[in-house]
Amino acid sequence: MTMLFKKYGAVMLAALTLALLLAACGDATGSPPAITMPPTTTSSARSTTAVAASTSATTTNAATTAGAKLATPVKLTLALDWVPNTNHTGFFVAQQKGWYKEAGIDLQILPYVDGADPTVLVSEGKADFGIAGADGVATARAAGAPVVSLAAIIQHNTSGFAVLKDGPIKRPRDLSGKKYAGFGATYEEAVIASLIKNDGGSDTKIQNITTNAGGYQAVAARQADFVWIYAGWELIQALRDNVPMNMFLLKDYGFPDFYTPALISSENDIKTKAEALKVFMAVTARGFDFAIANPKEAADLLIAANPKGTFTDLDLVYQSQQYLSAKYKEDASKWGVQNLKAWTEYPRFLFETGALNGPDGKKLNKEPDYTKFFTNDFLP
Repeated sequence: MTMLFKKYGAVMLAALTLALLLAACGDATGSPPAITMPPTTTSSARSTTAVAASTSATTTNAATTAGAKLATPVKLTLALDWVPNTNHTGFFVAQQKGWYKEAGIDLQILPYVDGADPTVLVSEGKADFGIAGADGVATARAAGAPVVSLAAIIQHNTSGFAVLKDGPIKRPRDLSGKKYAGFGATYEEAVIASLIKNDGGSDTKIQNITTNAGGYQAVAARQADFVWIYAGWELIQALRDNVPMNMFLLKDYGFPDFYTPALISSENDIKTKAEALKVFMAVTARGFDFAIANPKEAADLLIAANPKGTFTDLDLVYQSQQYLSAKYKEDASKWGVQNLKAWTEYPRFLFETGALNGPDGKKLNKEPDYTKFFTNDFLP
């Protein structure tokens, strides 16, 4: 969620030293997803089987993409959605390894500027690529911006609602009537209502409040009862700060899965720079495949690629990378691949709840063509 990320993104720079495993949730009448924290270090590795499988896939993909090269070198730009973090690792890996340069691409990674929406920069031709959530792509498309998703950076949604473990909220339907620390998006209450209903609740009203604390701190300070966060950032920080929390992942409670974030470009670039996009995507996939198989080294490269002081605590990078390396591709056939189901169900939810506005600023009255929201044609 782009808006959620920007609202609470500063928390990403806080200390992070614990790893997180989210167990699969049972049926709708079961307990919240279990959270366990096995002891880890910055050099800990995934299981031999998992690493071997990822390495095999990476080696195969690298062999098919390493030779991708443009006849005439080009300069391309990528607009980040926030300060550098592990959502961006694959780009920095490929850049640090010199793979973009070898392929004839001079990639300029544009630093994030508050208020500069990547969907706007891309649609206006100020950036060739950008990073945005599915909600950003859907709202931009509805408003007439010709942005298109080229790849899913993370295969499944890792966000959800977090509550104090020792509090009265034990399952999604308990959110009814409780105080929610919102971030100002038009669809938040609709998402919460859907989760409550999916868990068998009937009263979907909540108190959407503004707090002077961001992210999980609002809940820890008892200013709010629940908040929408990412599992790989704030939840782990909360546990590290001795604030035990439970989290209801959206995808575990019947809510449509969606890509957050995705890599986007414009319809114009797709038409006029097709060859460059194809090579860029091949190199980028190679970078993310490397990160999947080598989380520790990938984190090293991410740190090395950015100015000293970018990361206030290196454990945040290493442990977040360990978490996300397993999430980039997860159960998909390859990194980046997208499907129409994901690009239909969540945008349709946004449309049906009135969260999509047309070019005139009024609520969209005709369902958009979701097939135009994305393409897998540029993936290697």
